[in-house]
Amino acid sequence: MSSLSQGDASHSSTASVTGYAWRIAIVAALGGLLFGYDWVVIGGARHFFEVYFHLGSAAAIGWANSCALVGCFFGSLIAGPLGARFGRKPVLLASAILFAVSSILTGWAFSFSSFVLWRIAGGIAIGLSSNISPLYIAEVSPAAHRGRLVSLNQFAVVVGILLAQIANWLIAKPVPETASREALLASWNVLYGWRWMFTAVALPAVIFLLASLGLPESPRWLMARGQEKKAAEILERISGTRQYAELERDAIRSSLHSERNKTAHWSGLLQGGIRRFLLIGVVLAVLQQWSGINILFNYAEEVYRSAGLGANQIFLDIVITGTINLIFTVLAMMFVDRLGRRPLMLFGCLGIGISHILAGVAYRAGWRGAPVLVLTLGAIACYAMTLAPLTWVLISEIFPNRVRSLGVSAAVCALWISSFALTYSFPFMQRWMGSSGSFFTYGAICLSGAIFVALVVPETKGHSLEEIEAQATRS
Repeated sequence: MSSLSQGDASHSSTASVTGYAWRIAIVAALGGLLFGYDWVVIGGARHFFEVYFHLGSAAAIGWANSCALVGCFFGSLIAGPLGARFGRKPVLLASAILFAVSSILTGWAFSFSSFVLWRIAGGIAIGLSSNISPLYIAEVSPAAHRGRLVSLNQFAVVVGILLAQIANWLIAKPVPETASREALLASWNVLYGWRWMFTAVALPAVIFLLASLGLPESPRWLMARGQEKKAAEILERISGTRQYAELERDAIRSSLHSERNKTAHWSGLLQGGIRRFLLIGVVLAVLQQWSGINILFNYAEEVYRSAGLGANQIFLDIVITGTINLIFTVLAMMFVDRLGRRPLMLFGCLGIGISHILAGVAYRAGWRGAPVLVLTLGAIACYAMTLAPLTWVLISEIFPNRVRSLGVSAAVCALWISSFALTYSFPFMQRWMGSSGSFFTYGAICLSGAIFVALVVPETKGHSLEEIEAQATRS
């Protein structure tokens, strides 16, 4: 199945989107900003806390840089049931509190075990927000604008990434290339710099917490709890028209009525056509991570150092990667509801795959500096415009109302498991097959992903969540 029936287009495909819808989507997307900052800040801090904690083995370094992903997995695992039982808003509030607390306590950890503990706690916050933010935005968005509004979450992630990179660049003080280990141990970067890099996320976390207090609950969750009047009021504020609110309410009611005797359990994800969409969600989540782009963020310093770039130049180059990431994410928001999901995903898989393979050739040939930087920037640009936002868009769209929270949770759990495997394994891959072999591997995965997208992934552009659900039921 490559697309949904065009005959399924409905009133929701032409519904307008109000300033109110944009405002609540922006607030929900702040969870993505914190996710992006907390996820990438380690790329600039790692060189300093590794020295502070005397980490030397590949296993210790891999664990320090990937331990947060354990929290991400558990956060994702509980986000679905919590979101289904208590609503989307309380989970967003909980993630904001956990972001603020964990960032401060990670930054001021004085033992490696404490550092790991609070990184895992921060990972739980990432797991919660990475599930609920795009899911919530999808559920409050008219179909014609859903891709753009859900992509707003990825835009916020990218802003968070860029803020982390800028903060790292501004906080880190220049270190002489020939500095001894003793001098590095006594440097401001090792004693305090990395601490402030982590602590800085507390301020936006508090802003997110206060702003989230004014969010309405998801109208689809309210409908499932029998609160139709309140849901209709929110739908009317979102679109600005009572007609849209009534039609959307009727569509949601019909969807819920057809599943009235079905309870949301994990086993429901393995039934009928839903199983196919679970496969799509899981594969896309794994593909997004094993495209290898997050290596360019989490191990940016090591990647660029191996390409012959100086330590002080590296921080500026990392900021450049974040800027490219931001620019092309904005382009993704402009085109996702015009060009559709599948064409952009295909372009992304092919573009990233070719960029990685060329980067592998560059490393194998011994090219240094600019060629590797340009190729990695090309891969990041393709990723930012395609796999980065669209994976979240598709995951938030394809599951039926009854199991959407659990379906998103399952797909995002797969994402964090694969992300842990990617991040933990990179130091070993780097030592075993070198930079060229690593990039060849990631390139081959991306090209395989293009085949999967072409054969299996549906086009969901312009269809309401209920229309997508109806198609899943018929499959």
